[in-house]
Amino acid sequence: MAKEAWGRWGAEDERGALNLIETEEVRRAVSLVKEGRVFSLAQPISEKMMIPPHRPNVMHFMGRDGGDYAAGAKRPGGFQFAEDTVVLPLHLGTHIDGLCHAWYDDCLYNGFPGNSVRSTVGATRCGVEKFSPIVTRGVLLDIVRLHGRAVPNGTAIGRQMIEAACARGGVEIRKGDAVLIRTGWLESQDGIDPDFNQEPGLDLDAALRLAEAGAALIGTDNFAVEVLPFASGTVFPVHQRLIRDYGMALVEGLVLEPLGDAGATSFLFVAAPLPIVGATASPMTPVAVL
Repeated sequence: MAKEAWGRWGAEDERGALNLIETEEVRRAVSLVKEGRVFSLAQPISEKMMIPPHRPNVMHFMGRDGGDYAAGAKRPGGFQFAEDTVVLPLHLGTHIDGLCHAWYDDCLYNGFPGNSVRSTVGATRCGVEKFSPIVTRGVLLDIVRLHGRAVPNGTAIGRQMIEAACARGGVEIRKGDAVLIRTGWLESQDGIDPDFNQEPGLDLDAALRLAEAGAALIGTDNFAVEVLPFASGTVFPVHQRLIRDYGMALVEGLVLEPLGDAGATSFLFVAAPLPIVGATASPMTPVAVL
């Protein structure tokens, strides 16, 4: 039973590899800002988002709007306002997976029991609220630019491809890095009905290479970080090993095309999950600053 990071930051740790981001990593990341150019890496949230069929759609309700005043609502002192409510699945668009999202052998990261995630109360261990705000060096491994086109569905991004992308970008993965991988999948879905069962993505060997190099976070522009379909005889092997064994934060659904077009390789990366107590994921708006 593999448990590479268990106990590394204490028996009660629920933050995992984000502990690799210490004050020195933050200072180095901030020093990378030279131009002041800011890129949002998040998909807009709306009822028109791509979403797999097993998840509910975004629901957006207006609780107070201009129609209420047209119908005679009071406006004390002339004051008028609008309010609304959004209901959405947390594994939607650009989001971060909590360490309670995936496990095997009935154990979460750091050996916490699988039954600590309950439908009645949520995750009592490793909920996404245990993640702190993330400020570190971001590294873009642009596989699209490496090959001159979007990576075809079902293509496994292996260790050699990762090494080639690092060499092309002149970067080396360091302790605490947020490694962002552009496959071109999200860009290629524009205007079509996506097949959520096929995508390019990391194979397990490449994922372990990044974890062993000290990455604190891996983010991609695809649906599930890893290649789909899975290798024969496996089911979400990257999720199982990185989340459960390495305590690795995974970010899915990133918008990386503008960052790639800017020729970015390393930059300040900032993101803050919503502290939703007991949740398995959180929508996020990651930001890259050049």
